[in-house]
Amino acid sequence: MSCQLCPRFCQADRSIQKGFCGCTDKMRIARIGLHRYEEPCICGEGGSGGVFFSGCNLRCVFCQNKVLQSGTLGQLFSPDELASAMLELQGIGAENINLVTPTPHVEGICWAIALAKDRGLRLPILYNTNGYLTVDTVDKLSEYVDIWLPDLKYHDQRLADRFSCAPHYFDTAIAAIGRMLSHAGQLALDDAGRAKKGVLIRHLVLPACVYDTRDILLAIAERFGTETYLSLMRQFTPQPDGKAPLNRRLTRREYDNAVDACLRLGFTRVYLQEAESASFAYTPAFSDRVTVQS
Repeated sequence: MSCQLCPRFCQADRSIQKGFCGCTDKMRIARIGLHRYEEPCICGEGGSGGVFFSGCNLRCVFCQNKVLQSGTLGQLFSPDELASAMLELQGIGAENINLVTPTPHVEGICWAIALAKDRGLRLPILYNTNGYLTVDTVDKLSEYVDIWLPDLKYHDQRLADRFSCAPHYFDTAIAAIGRMLSHAGQLALDDAGRAKKGVLIRHLVLPACVYDTRDILLAIAERFGTETYLSLMRQFTPQPDGKAPLNRRLTRREYDNAVDACLRLGFTRVYLQEAESASFAYTPAFSDRVTVQS
C-alpha cells in the first residue's frame, strides 16, 4: 500500500521499500525509558515514558537526534512487543507514554495502544511530533492520543526549505495543529500540574531567526488564541559541522526578544527554558539493543 501518512505523499510501498522517512512498514525503536527533559507538565515526578522511533520525514540540519534520521538505528518491534513495553513503562512509574517522532509508524502504534489498553494501560498517550503530518493522519490518531505535543518550526518557507527540506511546512503544520485542537482542546492539567489531555505547541527559537518566531507567535494568537499553551524553547545546540547562522548558540538577547514578543501578544501559558538547556548532554543514548530504562 502506498504511504500517505505525511505531506510528502511519497507513495512508497513500505512493505517492499523505504519511504522518504527511511522506514519500512516495521517499527524500529532506538530507546524506551523514563525521560526527564520535557516540560514540567509532561515529566511530572516520575518522568515521561519516552519511546524514540527511528526515521523521520524531515531533514533538520540542526536535529539533536540526527542519528535517528536515516531510520537504520534501533531494534525492530512488533505492536505486541511495543504494547508490553508501554505496560512496563507504566510499571516503573512513567507519567505518560511519550511517542517521539512517531508519524512513519502510525499503523503499528495504533495497534500497540489498543493492545496495551486491553491489558491495563491507564497512562495518557502523548504524540510528540515535528508537526509535519496531514489532518487525515491526525484524525486517524484522534481516538488513541490524549496529549498532542507538536512543533511549529517555521513560518518563513525559505527557512523550512533551507533547514528541514519541508515543502509547505507552515500551512501543513498549522492545519494539523488546528485539527489536534479540534479533537483534544487546550491543554488540561490535573491538580498536580500534570498534563492529562490537550495540545501544547513547541517552538524552537533559532539564531538570527527571531523575526520568524514573532510571525509564528502572531499566527498562533490569531488562529488559536492567547490561552494556547506554548513551549518557547531555548535549547538550540549547534552541530559540529553547522553553517551560519546555525553555527552558534542563541544569544540571551535573541531569546529575550522572543519572550518579549510572546508576552506583548498576551500569552500567559508559556514554558520557558534556561540557557543551560542548550547542550547535547540532554540527548538520550540510543542503541540497536533496546530494553526499558528507568
